Amino acid sequence: MPITSTASVNGPRLSPRSPLMGWLAVVSVMLGIFAIVTTEILPIGLLTSIGSSFTVSDGVAGLMMTMPGFLAAIAAPLVTVATARFDRRLMLCVFMLLLALANFLAAAATGYWLVLISRIMVGITIGGFWSIGAGLAERLVPPASVGRATAVIFSAVPLGSVLGVPTGTLIGDLGGWRTAFTVIGALTVGVLVMLLLLVPPLPPVQVTRLGVLNDMLRSVNTRFALLLTFLVVLAHFGTYTYVTPFLEQVTHASSALITTFLLLYGAAGILGNFLGGAWVARYPRTVFGLAAGLIAAVTLLLPVLGRWEIGAVILLIVWGVAYGAVPVASQTWFSKAAPHAPEAASVLFTASFQATLSTGALVGGLILDRTSPSALMPLGGCTAVLMVLAVGSRFAERRLTGPHCKERS
Repeated sequence: MPITSTASVNGPRLSPRSPLMGWLAVVSVMLGIFAIVTTEILPIGLLTSIGSSFTVSDGVAGLMMTMPGFLAAIAAPLVTVATARFDRRLMLCVFMLLLALANFLAAAATGYWLVLISRIMVGITIGGFWSIGAGLAERLVPPASVGRATAVIFSAVPLGSVLGVPTGTLIGDLGGWRTAFTVIGALTVGVLVMLLLLVPPLPPVQVTRLGVLNDMLRSVNTRFALLLTFLVVLAHFGTYTYVTPFLEQVTHASSALITTFLLLYGAAGILGNFLGGAWVARYPRTVFGLAAGLIAAVTLLLPVLGRWEIGAVILLIVWGVAYGAVPVASQTWFSKAAPHAPEAASVLFTASFQATLSTGALVGGLILDRTSPSALMPLGGCTAVLMVLAVGSRFAERRLTGPHCKERS
């Protein structure tokens, strides 16, 4: 994503097109982001099978999750500046092609180093595609529909997050992990064709500058949004990345049962995204704090109740509901912290989310290789508790400084 208002990159609206074609273009951008998110988190459900194929530990296999996020956080500003003078549709297609090649490379990899190279390509795609796609709604649909179109584009984040792992795990269970990467590669090619056919030429008008980000980072509200996002995403991905080893080693669930558990988690995540989206605009503090509190409770209880299949599946369903609300809650906090620059707020949300996702996967992998899945889960729970305490302190501060304070970030 760009580190400045995407209006400066994407420029003014082009000549009007039919509403149907505009919405089809929006859907194609959304599907592009869905393919990116799904590819990024696909290794979570396939971690142990990929690791065993190349005789690497679960922690080393976790590098597949660590590398793309770090590269995306770095690539976002660099790609934004480097490609600012190129047609935006052309760049969307270039990054979709790169993503397809990354998936096919992973599927055909003869060594783990080739898998890691494919993940580097994924990271560049995340930073590049998001730097363009996040703010394109205003150029694709009439002004009255921009809000809804933006929501459709961003819906790819939670949908990819909650559906990508269980679907990829199901495909991997039926046909092997290489088949899962091949299928998502084919999906990406389909999205590339849609982008070529449905998105109009989008020549840039102004060169992107990075000053908006510096202004945002001076805001106390923005820094607090960064803190909350860091804590809850660190807690989630530091543990959920390695939920498959936990279910295998602690719950002793079969491969088919793990796939079922993750599908239930995904369905619960969709529900959580719907509930979070319905309430977060009015009660951002409550939604964000409740989501973190549920993640804390689940990860603290898993080593105890997760030894039984019924306990594990109930906790995973609760976990899915909780995490489904996290992306929309985090994005809302950033938007409220910088209402004057909504696109730049979305950029900072994605960059921080990606960097913390990778940090969580890396730290979780290091701890897992030295301890066990049962020891890892409570550490993530304690991190989520810190996030709940931070939200509570913010609430107490506002109660003291403003007796008539309404719920807001």
